[in-house]
Amino acid sequence: MKNVLAFIMAGGKGERLYPLTRDRAKPAVPFGGIYRIIDFPLSNCINSGIRKIHILIQYKSMSLDRHLRMGWNIFNSELGEYVDVIPAQQRIGEKWYQGTADSIYQNIYAVQMRNEEDILVLAGDHVYKMDYSKLVNFHRENKADLTVGAVMMPKETASHFGIMEVDTTGRITGFKEKPRTEPKTVPGKPDFVFASMGIYVFNRDILGHVLEADSKIDTEHDFGKNIIPSMVTGGKHNVFAYNFVDKDGDPAYWRDIGTIDAYYEANMDLVEITPEFNFYDEEWRVRTYQEQFPPAKTVFTGAEDPGRIGRALDSLIANGCIISGGRVQRSILSPNVRINSYSDVEDSILMEGVDVGRHAKVRRAIIDKDVKIPAGAEIGYNLERDKKNFYVSEKGIVVVAKKTDIVV
Repeated sequence: MKNVLAFIMAGGKGERLYPLTRDRAKPAVPFGGIYRIIDFPLSNCINSGIRKIHILIQYKSMSLDRHLRMGWNIFNSELGEYVDVIPAQQRIGEKWYQGTADSIYQNIYAVQMRNEEDILVLAGDHVYKMDYSKLVNFHRENKADLTVGAVMMPKETASHFGIMEVDTTGRITGFKEKPRTEPKTVPGKPDFVFASMGIYVFNRDILGHVLEADSKIDTEHDFGKNIIPSMVTGGKHNVFAYNFVDKDGDPAYWRDIGTIDAYYEANMDLVEITPEFNFYDEEWRVRTYQEQFPPAKTVFTGAEDPGRIGRALDSLIANGCIISGGRVQRSILSPNVRINSYSDVEDSILMEGVDVGRHAKVRRAIIDKDVKIPAGAEIGYNLERDKKNFYVSEKGIVVVAKKTDIVV
């Protein structure tokens, strides 16, 4: 798509995803077995014809930078295509990024040195499929200064999102970040609100002006908390909401996986018989980088003992996995996972290099990379005991951090 420059904000700490973000930035957290979260906005860009992309990194970015270098070096610079990874550089002042808006302002030179008329600003930590060209065309047709991606959500979830008040034309007339009192609802649908997706299209010149003005006052320098409300209430700008819907006109699939429970539930969506989010859509492929592992393997010894028969039911199994006996059900196995005889894995996410010992049992858990679960260990069966050794979420999901030594 012509005249569009994209920024993906990928520098957040993701504190609510701890301990998955203990050693990596939130956009680098694995998802769905073989992907990283950053792959989704990047794939959306590619599928939408947007091939001029800046990725802003900051926090523990080594894993993210390696993934981008290995998996996303697919652009032709001779055609003006690129993915540029821009670390925090303190180009303006001596502070690191102070907020989402400040991260763009500190790299405003990357906008000024080019001539694209529309600037697409994306979060690097959401899971969804979106044709950004439709969003940009909507922005242009309405001659908007700013267009905000919006998705309808149940009213009771309003305190988790930036909520927009819109008129019948889609113009935003009010904006409040995570309201705790009665939120403004969708016209004609009192049980729903328009939630901001953290996706913005700015007119190039307007973006420069509003970021410059915001930099001179004491704010949190955040798009949701400061920039959007000031543009809406000032009355000088055309600000619109783009309603993100599917082909049937219903709210499209979009997940903010900012907490352990949200992350777990979004992954578990994938193992449904007919998942809402479909990796197997040939018309909208999700790209990633994968190391060269052999095919997944299940082992049947011929014995009548069911504990020696490798079984995987309603699960996603990545390359390099060996299910050598034992049972895997409603779970996601990343590459190079080993499931040994008599073990049982249920409703769980196992990341790369996990080894589940004989007679071990894992239920409703997230096991991060390179963890060896000893023979006979049980995780997810006694939460009080688990809390003494691991992180346990509000909804009882046990998270074992990367390379944890588990003692039985």
